[in-house]
Order: sequence, then C-alpha cells, then structure tokens
Amino acid sequence: MCELDTIHSMDTIFRLSFTCLWQTDYAPYFYDNGPSSTNGNMALFSISEDTEVGTQLYILNGTDPEGDAVWFGLTFEKGTREYLRVDPKSGNITLIQELDREVSVTWAVVIETIRVFVTDANDEQPEFQNLPFTVDVPEVSISVCIIIIQGFTVCSQGTTTTRFTIDGHSGVLRIKPGETLDYETTATHFVIVVAKDGGGQYKGKHQVLTSTATITINVLDAQDTPPAFVGTPYFGYVYEVSLPGSEISTVFAKDGDEGNPNPIHYSITNGSEGVFTINSTSGCISLTAYPVTLRNELYEIQVKATEMGQSEELLDYYTMTVVTVRVVDLNNHPPTFYGENGPQSQFEVTMYEHPPEGEILRGLKITVNDSDQGANAKFKLRLVGPGRVLRVVPQTVLNEAQVTVIVEDSAAIDYEKGKSLTYKLLAVEIDTPERFSATADIVIHLLDTNDNTPRFTSEYYIARIPENSPGGSNVVSVTANDPDSGLWGEVKYSIYGSRYDLFLIHPSSGIIYTQAWAILDAEVKSKYNFYVKAEDTEGKYSLAEVFVTVLDINDHVPEFDDSRVERTMVIGAPVKVEAIDADAGSPNNIIEYSIMQAEPDNIFDINSETGEINLKSYIKSMEIVQNITKQKDCRWSLVVQARDRGSPSFSTTAVVNIDITEATQVNGPMADFLLQSRDNPMKALGMVAGVISILVGITVLISTATFLRNTKSNRIMPARRIVIRRRPPRDRKPWTFNVPFRGSGNDSSNKFIVGDQEAGSVNVNLNNKGGPRCSRSKSKPTPPRAPCLPPPSCPPPSSNPRPSERPRHWAAVPTVSEGLTSTGSRTSSQSREINISSDTSRIPVSSALVSELKMRLEQKIIESNSSYY
Repeated sequence: MCELDTIHSMDTIFRLSFTCLWQTDYAPYFYDNGPSSTNGNMALFSISEDTEVGTQLYILNGTDPEGDAVWFGLTFEKGTREYLRVDPKSGNITLIQELDREVSVTWAVVIETIRVFVTDANDEQPEFQNLPFTVDVPEVSISVCIIIIQGFTVCSQGTTTTRFTIDGHSGVLRIKPGETLDYETTATHFVIVVAKDGGGQYKGKHQVLTSTATITINVLDAQDTPPAFVGTPYFGYVYEVSLPGSEISTVFAKDGDEGNPNPIHYSITNGSEGVFTINSTSGCISLTAYPVTLRNELYEIQVKATEMGQSEELLDYYTMTVVTVRVVDLNNHPPTFYGENGPQSQFEVTMYEHPPEGEILRGLKITVNDSDQGANAKFKLRLVGPGRVLRVVPQTVLNEAQVTVIVEDSAAIDYEKGKSLTYKLLAVEIDTPERFSATADIVIHLLDTNDNTPRFTSEYYIARIPENSPGGSNVVSVTANDPDSGLWGEVKYSIYGSRYDLFLIHPSSGIIYTQAWAILDAEVKSKYNFYVKAEDTEGKYSLAEVFVTVLDINDHVPEFDDSRVERTMVIGAPVKVEAIDADAGSPNNIIEYSIMQAEPDNIFDINSETGEINLKSYIKSMEIVQNITKQKDCRWSLVVQARDRGSPSFSTTAVVNIDITEATQVNGPMADFLLQSRDNPMKALGMVAGVISILVGITVLISTATFLRNTKSNRIMPARRIVIRRRPPRDRKPWTFNVPFRGSGNDSSNKFIVGDQEAGSVNVNLNNKGGPRCSRSKSKPTPPRAPCLPPPSCPPPSSNPRPSERPRHWAAVPTVSEGLTSTGSRTSSQSREINISSDTSRIPVSSALVSELKMRLEQKIIESNSSYY
C-alpha cells in the first residue's frame, strides 16, 4: 500500500493519499494538470472564502504505474480543522466547513508541493481603530483640524450638526469655514462618522459594508462673555426701626464664561446719596445713616459688577443693574374700633323690626382708626352675619373713619325670626404682609310690631257628622296662628258669610258645633260649606273654608206605591215592581227584592236588584199555565219583600197580583225586524228615515230628468197645477183599522192586550189599583179615526201671465205629483179607507209597534206628496 502526504500551513494540515490494492515496486502518483485545472493534484488550487458548504471543489486524479486501482483519502493532523472531504473512489473533494481567509489564507503541501489559495470575499465590516474618539477644542478655534481618523480610508461621513466637515480619504475632521464654537450655547458636540469599504462579492452577490463611530467634541470655554446679575430686579426696604449697618438688599452676578469663570467685583456708581454702601465681594448693600435722616422715600441705586483677572485687576467685562430701596413705615399698629368712651369691642342698639330700607342705624356710634402711616394704615371694613341685610359704609378706610350701618333688607329684620341680630364688624389691612385685623360685635335688639296676619293651619277643613246628632254637637276644630307677640298674637274666630245658620264657632278655641235647636237631616240636605275667619286685635284676618257632610243614618223604611200591586204579564216578558227608600245615600237606600210567598209556589223568579219578576224558564205557553192551575182565570198572586242594606236593615212587603197572557207570533220579515227593534225604537225610526230619504232621492232624479228633457226640446210647458178638494167634515169618512189591541202605560208588557178574533176584543182596565183583568167581550172597540189630509196649497192667483213671464218653478220643474195627478186626485176626491188584513189579528203584544210605524210611514208619504202640490 502506497501513501502520499501533503502538509498545509496556516494551522491547517492534511495529508492526501491514495492506496494500491496490492504491493508493487512503484508508488502511485497524481497527474499535474496545471493551476487552472479542476482535476489533478490540486497544485496552486484557489477557493473563495464565501464558497458554500457542500460545494464540490476538485477531483483528485492519479494512477499506479503497474496499472492497479487506486484509492484516495485525506488525513488531518490532530488539532486542525477538517475543511475538506474526499470520495475514496472518485476523488471528488467537497467543502464541509465555512472558510475564513482572515484565519487561513493558504495551505502549503510538502513532498510534492501543492498550494491551495483561499481568495478573499467581502464579508468583514470596516473597523475603527483606537475607539472611543474624544477631543477638546477651544471655542475660539476657527477651521482647525480636530482629529485624524487612521487605519483605513473613510469613504463617506455623517454628522449631527452642520458645524463640522470630514475629508473622505484622509479622515481629517475640521470646523466648517465660517462656523464657530460657543461654549455658552453648546458645550459638547457629538459627530457620527460613517466608514464604507470599496465593496465586493460575497456568496455570489455584490455588497458594500459600513460602520459608524461617534466623535465627542468638548468645547473649552474662553473669556469672551461679560458677567450677568441673577435674581433681578432687586428691592430693599428701610423701616422706621432700622439702624446704621442694617442690610438692605444683596445683589449677585456671575461670569458669563461658566467653564472658567472670573471673580466679580461690586460697586455703587450712582443713587446712594451717601446713605448706602455695598460690599465689593458679597454684593451686600447696607444702610449708613438713621432712617430719620433720609430725605427721600424712594432710592434707586445703580450697582456695577466687573470681572477681575488673575492679579485681581479689573477687566473690561462688566454689567449694571438698579436696586430700588423704599423707606417705609413699620406696620406695628392694628386697626382699632372706638366708641364714645374709647376703644370698644361691642356695640348695641334697640330698634323696631322691619325698618325702611336705606335707613341708618343711628344708635350706633362707631369710629375705626389705624395709627400707622401710608399703606400700613389702609384697611377694609365688612360685616359678617346674615347676608345682604345690613351694609357698612365706608368699605375702605385710610387711617380713620366714622362707621355707618345701613339697612338693605327690611323683611329679614323680623322679630318673629329672632328677637336680636348679631353681626361681626371686621377691619382687615389690605397691603401689608402682616394683615393685621380687628373685630367688634354689633348686637341689634328688635321690638315687635303687628306685622303678621293670623293664618289657618289649612286652607280648608272637612268634617262629617251623623244626621241624628243632637243640637250642640261638635263638628270640627279649626286652628289659626299669629306669630306676633302680646295682644297682637291673640286670635278671635267667627263664621264668615251666609249659609251657616245651623253652626256656631267658639271665638277662642275655634271649635265649630251645631246650634242647640239644629236638626240635621241628610235626606233634606247632606252638604254644607261656609267660611271661618281668624282675626287679631287690629282687624287683620284670614279665611278658611269648612265643608260639612251630614252622614246618612238608616232611618227610613222602603215603601211600595201601594200594598197591593196589579200587573199583567205576557209570557216571555217580565213585569216590574219598585219600592223607594227615602234615605239619602247607600247602602241605606239600596233595596233588595225577594219573593216571600207565592200562590202557586215555585212559579216566579225575581231580580233582587231591579225587582223584575219573570216566570220560570219552563213556562213558555198558556197551556203550561193551564196545567199548573185549574182555575179558568190566569191570575196569580205573590208577596214581594223590599229590604234595604242599612244597619239596622228595614223591610216592607206588598202583594202583587199578576194576570198571565200569551202573545201571538208575527209573520214576515218586516214584523221580524220590528220585533227585534222593540227595545230599540231608534233603530226603527232610522229605517223610516232611510225610506223617506230614498223616496226624496228618487223624486229629485225624476225632476232633474224631466227638466233636462224639456230644456232640450225647447218647449214652453204650461203650468200644471193640481188642486185637491177637501170634503166637508160631514162627508169625511174615517180610516178604518181592524186593530185587535190597544196601548196604555209605559211598560211594553202593559201597553198592549191581545184579544181573540173569535171571542171578540179585549177591554183593558187601566185602574192602577185594580190592575188589568182578563175578561171576554163580543163587542168590537171603535177604531181610531185617521186625521184628514191638509188642504192643498194653491199658488196665488194671477191674471193670465204670458208664458215667458211665468215663474220658472211652475214651468220648468215637474214634480212627482205631476205623474201621480190622475191617481192622486181621484184618491183625494174620494174617501180613503185603510183596511188591515186579517193577518194582523195574529200580531203579538209587541207588534203594536208595527202598526204604529206603518201608520206613521203612510202619513209621512202623504205629507211628502202634498208638499209638491
């Protein structure tokens, strides 16, 4: 087996080898195909450092002189990185780790020297050397070189300010021409410099890499700024107790060049007038004389601050300011209130309530004083108490003033609200830091007046009293209050106005009671109302209304009209009995009805509230009635009780005699409608009005059609007149009605009594006591006579007017009567007799309304026709 070793430099060593399958005398060898070849012995082979891992780099190619097969391999020394891998059969070499030219540039091969070059790729950013960059530059520097950045070429730059510029190749940073640095404005500048390489390939792409660095430029202060005073403006005060040497005020100035400041020298240049001095080092201004020797009240002192050099010489840098000194009085006296006898802290006055607004409280003698001078003697006055009742004058005082108190709200000064008023009179200094003050009490004692009217506790009083109360009974107690004191607060009661005859009121207590002779009866009058008056000793009064309700007592017994009541009942319709209770209200006058006894028994039911009596529901015909009793007459009796609901309850009874009849059914739709309208007469009248309206409409249509026809034919129609002659009364024949009933009373069940056609008519006895009784009679009653037709309304006579002069309503408008002239004249000239068919004999009691409505309808038709004649 043969082995060929290749040793590499730069810390990376590996050995290339290929092996024979059997032992020979000659070793295998690689082919040398030149440095640009991709196969052979890898002599002078180059590879880029950005070559991706897994890339096939080269193919080893060799042979054995004896022609034996060869195997390829790579052997790395211990401690070295394995970058390559070879396929033992094919000799393909593959990159298995990333390359870095900055770590390994070449590999040297021993024995048969093979040199592999790793080419550079642009994978490293520019790197600044000697970081950080910090320089100090005097503020007076102009376009000087600040710093030189070495180690590489700077291709571009960026700065945070426009005061600096940098050479892109040499890396020299300078101040721009025309720009200056000012320590007082900006003491430190930060410049950001960007370094950019020339660019190159990396992993198949062209890229340019950059890096940045910050240069810190500290500006060194120079002596170029004058000093400045701090805390201006300056003020000082000289008080009346100040002594020579007292500190009045202190000024302070500092050098404008704060980086290297110079000491300051203070001096007074003007305005001291020999009474003030200043410390040249501290700037303290002091008084050199007594305050009483000062001629001015205000001094304006000019102070100068100058910089000093290293040898304490005064430099040309200085500044000026003004110190204002005021000579003031010492505020050592507070305001003080004085009365007639000297200082006083309380003032009293007595007055009547409700004085006129604007009135001065003359009983108060108040003076206020402050012994200080000027602003120290200026103070304000105000009253502390119930707002806007009193006002103090003046409100602002200088040294001394007379105090006046004036009334503003008269209504608030009320004796009933309080017998006295207390206020605080306050004096407070205005423009002094001490704000001295003083107070005094003002006490106002009030005297009462009759300023109130008695007032009832309620605008109205409601009372209830039973009607059986004896005379002198209490009804209600009223109360009125008068807040005034003494006699003005005493109230006298009386009844005011009319309608109070039954009632009295106690003048002092306000108790209302009935007259001794008064008798209250709720049935006579249950409501009373009147006014009561509350009056004080000076005649001021108020009124209240009293409502008295007399409560009803159950003291009346229900009463029927008679102890014996007669009624006629049609089967299917009720009869009614009624009792009256004279009590005034419920439940005393509410009556309940009941059947106490009946003969025969269990025939009738009664409505307990209305008193309506009905037959039992199974009694529907006279045949059932005949089966119940064997008597030929149909008259039954029962005892009805009427009981009120009062406590105690009263009752009364009456005997009710009832005649039973049966009604005959009516045939035909008109009869059915009228029967349905028996309890609703307005419905029947509405139908009649509808029929009349239809007839009038037809008449108007016919008249209009005739008028239009005559107008088209352009003919002048003669006046058509219909004259109806009225027969003399002796020739008048009555209308004959074959009506088998007569009406009487308000109750529908009592209004009509039906007779039998075969047996004859029915006589109705309308006696209230006897009541209707059933009796048979063969004689027919005389039918009622119909009223005669009214005489025709003839037009006024005229002397043969010409056709053109005839009235239009006679010539142009035909009427319904015109078409009915022949028939109507014949009918009117003869006596008319209206016969009702024999079917009407079968009409029941309620069918009487049918006949009445028929008669009224025909009468309306006749009157409507006669209006056209």
